[in-house]
Amino acid sequence: MIKDVTVRTPFYRFKMLLATIFILGASSVCVAEDKDPYKYFFNETWGEFNEELVNAKDQNKKAILLFFELDECPFCHFMKENVLNKPEVQAYFRKHFLNFPVDIEGDVEIIDFEGKTMTQKQFSTKIHRVRATPVFAVFDLEGKRIARFTGRTSGAEEFLWLGQYVVDGVYKEMSFTKYKRKMKKVKQS
Repeated sequence: MIKDVTVRTPFYRFKMLLATIFILGASSVCVAEDKDPYKYFFNETWGEFNEELVNAKDQNKKAILLFFELDECPFCHFMKENVLNKPEVQAYFRKHFLNFPVDIEGDVEIIDFEGKTMTQKQFSTKIHRVRATPVFAVFDLEGKRIARFTGRTSGAEEFLWLGQYVVDGVYKEMSFTKYKRKMKKVKQS
């Protein structure tokens, strides 16, 4: 039988301590990067979107963003796990928008922008014709839809472009597809 005769010098202990600190520090950095979108991206609401228009105006927001989602939707999960959980996305959208999720199969009653009561399902399918998820719909402060994006974005950068597209008023001049093309050219040069 061979005995372990490793000498535990002060230098060895110091190296182990540094390695432990590095590992713990790196893991805490990873955790700090990804924040729960339901806590840090979406705003709380009672589902009274006509009231949220007033709140958005009072808070000097540019618009209201609705995230039409479905629980089993893999693209919705992608957005929540890879885009909406990023601090830079959360900070930008919280600064300029009120952001609310809407379950397209939900039976919870909401009040739409015009003050009509209906379920989330009716609001999604009958009023906004959501057939595929996710759908990001952006409404101006009068409750008029000014932008709509269906599906997942390629990542956080493209989603931030969607926000900039609305905030900068580019939606009045061109489609989001043309705007993305322009932004990709700018990025390459």
